[in-house]
This record gives sequence, C-alpha cells and structure tokens, in this order.
Amino acid sequence: MSLRLSTVNLPVRRWHEGGRDQWLRAEEFGFHTAYTYDHLSWRVPFRDGPWFGAVPTLTAAATATERLRLGTLVTSPNFRHPVTLAKELISLDDISGGRITLGIGAGGNGFDATTLLKGDEEPWSPRERADRFGEFVPLLDRLLTEDSVTHEGTFYSANEARNIPGCVQRPRLPFAVAATGPRGLTLAARHGQAWVTTGDPKVSATGTPEQSREALRGQVEKLGKACADIGRDVAELDKIFLTGFTPDGTRPLESVDAFVDFAGRHQELLGFTEIVIHWPIPDSRFAANQKVFERIADEAVAQLG
Repeated sequence: MSLRLSTVNLPVRRWHEGGRDQWLRAEEFGFHTAYTYDHLSWRVPFRDGPWFGAVPTLTAAATATERLRLGTLVTSPNFRHPVTLAKELISLDDISGGRITLGIGAGGNGFDATTLLKGDEEPWSPRERADRFGEFVPLLDRLLTEDSVTHEGTFYSANEARNIPGCVQRPRLPFAVAATGPRGLTLAARHGQAWVTTGDPKVSATGTPEQSREALRGQVEKLGKACADIGRDVAELDKIFLTGFTPDGTRPLESVDAFVDFAGRHQELLGFTEIVIHWPIPDSRFAANQKVFERIADEAVAQLG
C-alpha cells in the first residue's frame, strides 16, 4: 500500500484571517486528509491564545474544499457525549459529501479533563477514562449505524436516540482509534478502520529515535495480537502515525530528504500507511520552515511510492 501524507491544522486562526486559506492550501498541496485537534484548549503557548471548536471548523472546511478528507485527531469523552456527537458527525458527514474520519481516543488529564468540573470534583482517573472510552465507542458505533438506539449504561444513556438518515459513508464514517494499552487496542480492533499513535511518551522524553521506533514496533505487535484475538486481519486497519511527539521532534521537516528517510523507515519497518505532519506554527513545538513543509507536501509521497 502506498503511503498517505496528511496534515494537522490546529484551530488557532480566525476563519477570515487565514483559517480558510490554510484548509484550501492543504487541498491544493494534495494532502490525503487535513485533521484538527478536538479540544476546549491545549497546551502552552496555545492555552492563552485563540482556539476554535473542531466541529464548526471542520464544517466550514467542508464547505470550502471539494476533495480533501477531513477529520479529528482526536475526539474524546472528556467533554463529548455519544448521542450529541453522533448527530453532529452525521451532519458533518452529509455536508462534506462523505469526507469525514473520526479520530477518537480516551482523552488525557489536561484542560479538557478539568474545565467542566465543579470545584470539589476530581478529574477522572486513567481507569475511569478507559472505562468510559470502552462504553463510548461501541455506543457511538451503534448511534451512527442504527436509526434508533436505546442504551442504559454505566456512564451514558440513550433513549430512542434517532439518527436518520445516517452517514453518507456506509455503514458509517470511519473511526481512527488512538490507543496504546490493551483495552484501547481491543476497541481499535473491534471498531476501528484505522489505528492512531503518537509514539511512546516515556521514550519521547528521554529516548532516541531508534528507541522510539522500537517502542512503535511493540505497539504494532500488540495491535496485531488484539486483532488476532478477535479473528480480524490487522492488515484491514490503516496505521496512522501522528508525528511531532517522538525524539525526532521537527527534524524530519528540516528537508525533503530528511522526511523521506523518516517516513520510509516508519512505512517499511513498521507498516504505517499514513504519516501526519503538523502545519508549521511559529514559536511553538510545531515551528518549521514553511517552504520546506510545502516541498515535502509536493515531493515526498512520490519518492516514497
């Protein structure tokens, strides 16, 4: 399978002050998909600056573009409910003409985890996040494929939730499940059309690029086992690598040759089918040379084959 190259457009620009143009340029450059983060806010320096909602941003991008796939990397239960999210996704899939991918993960312990809490409430523990994720994904799957859903669970309820006419993409829009632990990988195997990873955060902090690739190899092997355990061929899942969080940092974006070497190693050695790079943002962890970024978008995939 040929490698796909995608990008992330963080929702930090006003639509009429460069936001719209960025999505149009992503389509012109030929990216397979342009994703955005689905957060209420994110880390410094973005915490104290503009940050717009993912679903409205993607809706606007869907009306401005024609061919580009669009998606979230990633949506989580931190501030979403499956019933209302399903309605928004069906609408977004319709507006885009069936060009939406839902990246979905269990969520972390950042700002999204605390913004909606009352003063005496504690953030969810990792176990509770995993428990919620384990109920959220199967329910969302049903909501996007069945006309009417009733569900009474531990964390989420649906009472004759109706979602007619359903998605343009059948049986529903694809899920790209972000996971590294056994429970999340099982969800990816059961419900995902793709699997997403950013690497191993423990290795990212102190490790080397070689150690990062070895950690990724371990994740891929665990995904294969999760698929085998339910009788699914792991080759059915796309494997998406969201870059920018490994010891390589932005070094792969320093030149076309550097990126081709980086992407080729992850494609050939680890089986990744899609590499996602962040659109450069000055004075952030995603700072990179815009012209080199554009050359990578224009030239790299052809070299990788």
